[in-house]
Formats: sequence, structure tokens, C-alpha cells
Amino acid sequence: METTSHFINGIFPFSGTGLAKPAMLDAATAYTVPSDKRAQLIYFRAGNSADALVSVSLTKDGKPMRMFPIGAKSAVHVPLAVVEDIFPESRIEVLVAAPEGVSGEIVLDIGLLEV
Repeated sequence: METTSHFINGIFPFSGTGLAKPAMLDAATAYTVPSDKRAQLIYFRAGNSADALVSVSLTKDGKPMRMFPIGAKSAVHVPLAVVEDIFPESRIEVLVAAPEGVSGEIVLDIGLLEV
């Protein structure tokens, strides 16, 4: 079985509208699984430059898949022990939620494996 790595990474600015109101981080963070492959989320790394807690969420076809809280001026690295298949043509989007008025940048590195 041939596998291909796919990464979503970069530094993205955000402005908070409330922790309960996640918004798309950036169009460049969206990913659609190729029609002839499945994908698996292998790891998530992110840093938060803001002075407040933020939450980065991954959605699959518009529904919450994973949530990663990141402390103020902090970072997380989560190697995922539970890996499920993400089916062909599923759309993954990265959303961020932060307290209203809080702005900063998210440093993002997400690793996926296409199978």
C-alpha cells in the first residue's frame, strides 16, 4: 500500500469573536481528501502568540472532528494515538476560536497520511 504525506502548515493571523464562535483560520488550511485515497490525521502541532487561551478545531465536512486548546503564549504537540480513516472527498477545515477582541497568530503544523 503506497502512502503519501500531506501537511497543513504556516503562520496565520486571527481575531477572536468569542470562544464559542470558531471561525475559519485561513482558506489555505482547508484540505480535501483525494477521491482515490483515505487520509489519517497523524499529529497536530500549534503555537499561540496571543495573551489568552484559544481553541483550534478541525472539522470534517462541517462537523467537529477534534479540538485543541492552546494556552496563552503557548504551544502544543499532540501525536494522535487514536487514528481514524477520513474518507475520500471529505473536506477538513481548521477553525480558531478566541475571546472577543483577542488577536494574534497561530503557528500551525498538521500531519496527515494519505493511504
